[in-house]
Amino acid sequence: MIKKVLFLSLSIYVSVSALTLEKKIGQMLMVGFHGTSASSSSQICKDIKKYNVGAVILFDYNPVNKSKAKNIATKSQLTRLTKDLQDCSSDGKLLIAVDQEGGKVQRLKSKYGFYGKFPKASDVIKMDQRKIKSTYTSMSAELKSAGINYDLAPVVDLDINMKNHVIHGLGRSFGKDPKIVAKYASIFIDAMHSNGVLTSIKHFPGHGSSVGDTHKGFVDVTNLWKEVELEPYRLLKDKADTVMVAHVFNKRLDAIYPASLSYKTITKMLRCKLGYHGVVITDDLQMGAISKKYGLKNTLKLAINAGNDILLIGNQLDPKHVKSTKKLVDTIVTLIKTGDVKEESIEKAYERIQKLKEKL
Repeated sequence: MIKKVLFLSLSIYVSVSALTLEKKIGQMLMVGFHGTSASSSSQICKDIKKYNVGAVILFDYNPVNKSKAKNIATKSQLTRLTKDLQDCSSDGKLLIAVDQEGGKVQRLKSKYGFYGKFPKASDVIKMDQRKIKSTYTSMSAELKSAGINYDLAPVVDLDINMKNHVIHGLGRSFGKDPKIVAKYASIFIDAMHSNGVLTSIKHFPGHGSSVGDTHKGFVDVTNLWKEVELEPYRLLKDKADTVMVAHVFNKRLDAIYPASLSYKTITKMLRCKLGYHGVVITDDLQMGAISKKYGLKNTLKLAINAGNDILLIGNQLDPKHVKSTKKLVDTIVTLIKTGDVKEESIEKAYERIQKLKEKL
């Protein structure tokens, strides 16, 4: 009888601890999903509840059906969606993210009833300081009014390669001088904070020198990258809410792995050398630079072991390969069981994410 009770209590303990682990893993996930609503019976709501999903990312463009919105259709619809998503979360602190930089990169467009005309960074720097502050404060107020609490911006890449079409070509950089870039990024962050919106400086360790596009495939910046590209991160290390890591490959930092999967780049460089101790988020792990070379299991293993806290799976770039939350959580649980990932890494990430959410 004693043996039976002991066995039962042990099995209850194991299931509870496994559940806790799953829910801590869930906090590390930022997932994209298809749908303009999130009723309690929707898959995304069930996933948020069951796995304690920490973050979602919203898009307007629908890669599966171009005539339909993916998540953003109108102002009232988006406000309803974010409220429903927040209601699905246990703590009311679900991170609801968009890419809202200004210029070409703004998800809240005029055609959906939003302002939609926020300037790109290269035009912002020509403006008066007070005007810049009011512009970004208006942007943050609009995000807040729609229930968005996490903006995956500002870009702190240096504008040092005129042939770069993803940063320079789209006017996404505040300039060549890291001090100037950090100054404008700081104004952006303060403006977002004034309305309770979190931010992410990007794309570590620097995408401004690149020629290729990591959305499409492998991008090697070894011969183009300059150490000065790290400077904005050093200057903003105590101010940044989160840092987003790029998928660029740089032999001078890591001869084997791209930045987003590199322990040398994230833990040794960003955390130890530059002294940043906040949340690190990957760029979308389904981008061509990663998906074409690494399978899901290996990608998740490397990303966690590198020191990332939030793993971004946008389910945006490859409609045929949508990754379910269940698949992501189950894969990470398996990696822990096989010893490929330490539970301690999950604990550390979980703690950093909870600290970040305290700012909300």
